[in-house]
Amino acid sequence: MWNEDGSVGIVFNGEIYNHAELRRELIDRGHVFATDHSDTEALIHGYEEWGHDLPIRLNGMFAFAILDRRRRRLFLARDRFGEKPLVYARAPGLFAFASELGALAQHPGLALAMDHDGAQKFFASGYFPADESLFKGAAKLQPGHWGQLNLDDLSFEQHAYWRFQLEPDDSLVDAPEGLLVEQLQDLLMQSVKRRLMSDVPIGVFLSGGLDSSAIAACAARLLPPGQLRTFTIGFDDPTFDESAYARQVAEVLGTRHDEEILSYRNGETLLDEVLGAMDEPLGDASIVPTYLLSRFTRRHVTVALSGDGGDELFAGYDPFAALAPANFYSRIVPQRMHAVLRRAAARLPTSHANMSLDFKIKRTLQGLSYQPAMWNPAWMAPVEPAKFPQMFEQPLPSEALYDHALSVWRRGSAGGIVERTLEYFTSLYLPDDILVKVDRASMRFGLETRAVFLDNDLVDFCRRLPTIWKFRNGQRKYLLRKALEGWLPPDILARRKKGFGMPLGKWLREMPQAPRVAEIGGIRTAWIESNWKEHRQGRVDHRLLLWSWLTFQSSVERYGLH
Repeated sequence: MWNEDGSVGIVFNGEIYNHAELRRELIDRGHVFATDHSDTEALIHGYEEWGHDLPIRLNGMFAFAILDRRRRRLFLARDRFGEKPLVYARAPGLFAFASELGALAQHPGLALAMDHDGAQKFFASGYFPADESLFKGAAKLQPGHWGQLNLDDLSFEQHAYWRFQLEPDDSLVDAPEGLLVEQLQDLLMQSVKRRLMSDVPIGVFLSGGLDSSAIAACAARLLPPGQLRTFTIGFDDPTFDESAYARQVAEVLGTRHDEEILSYRNGETLLDEVLGAMDEPLGDASIVPTYLLSRFTRRHVTVALSGDGGDELFAGYDPFAALAPANFYSRIVPQRMHAVLRRAAARLPTSHANMSLDFKIKRTLQGLSYQPAMWNPAWMAPVEPAKFPQMFEQPLPSEALYDHALSVWRRGSAGGIVERTLEYFTSLYLPDDILVKVDRASMRFGLETRAVFLDNDLVDFCRRLPTIWKFRNGQRKYLLRKALEGWLPPDILARRKKGFGMPLGKWLREMPQAPRVAEIGGIRTAWIESNWKEHRQGRVDHRLLLWSWLTFQSSVERYGLH
């Protein structure tokens, strides 16, 4: 879209939820609009008025590029959490940008090679952190950043306009609980209302967990009875299946509910389909059910509200409950004894059930092998740093592998380990794993997803909220649970987090044959093959490594990066 005289043009992916307010302000300042509803046009006039201060005024999800012919510059911007992707690459006399790495790979002026350091960071985290990517010379515009290209000399600068950081208001520690509950309820309702504005059919992803149920409860209050549609994916493995809880919530709220069950019989075919659709490697196998849920939902609606961000903002993940005992353990257990305990834990029988006891014990001890600043990424790592010499010919040291996590930890709030863990999950894991997964899976089918918890006003409330209202006496999401009392059944409010996982370990073990392991430069593929063997024999659970390898190998072969 272009402005009136063709001097300013934009390409835009996303949705601006406060565009009507921006439009009114811009009209008051003398801007003339050609449309009566376009958020894209609001961006054009907003740029004319505010220049690179535009992104900070936006409440929404977006990636856009604005060509300013008069000033001879290209202005790029991405939303605060990176819900929408924006990648770019540079070469002599060339600057290319796109929504996907695959688009850059097709550009005849770019000869992209594998970034071997980036590949190692991928296996250390399960995702490419921040501006890293699979390709050397290609990068992501980071969330909460804008970039500006000078069209005369192709010089490029990038600046942060917003960064998530906890700034707890100590006066709220003793605030009346009822007052905070009311504020949170109002903010949730406001965010859902903003995201229900649509010219196309809209629904809600409903897992039966607290976050998605909260969104469905808000939407049910805002829409006429029987109009809200909810969608669920279940599993034939009962340890992963949450469909009964989703059904219960749907019945209480009176939604039009649809569900689909993912079984092992169609699992292998689905794995191949998802691998073929991924733009870059992602170690989060829950992209498989997310992909299926998106395909299923898109048959009925065009927009779906999601609960992404709730766990990060309200301390919902399992590691939050592990922090206190981990801290105690690290103080009293000497390193030599820790090594003995890890060897003992390795002998525990392997279970592929969801969040099985042996999985939790082994993962916890793995993380505790490193300094506290590395606990979170090491707990979730497909390959822990100590094993990198076995996998890579030129392994990076652990400090380099986790430089992004260490940076977040060091610049963290003045609080303790819980606060720094909140900032890790919200600044890294959410934008680089969760939002990537949902965007890639949903956009594959032209389904637009909208993350209710990432509304600017709701996020600012959570940033100022003291930790005691998020994590209290071992209970996660304390205030959110209180806000939903009376809205949702008590057993839903009391449920422990299950996570949107899948029986990956079982599937990988029971495949008719182990997948072929390709020869990739710099990687000791014999070690990968030995891990496949151990997993398929049931001796060790290597599901995170093997899934990450499958996605990595698929991308390497697709782009010819051997």
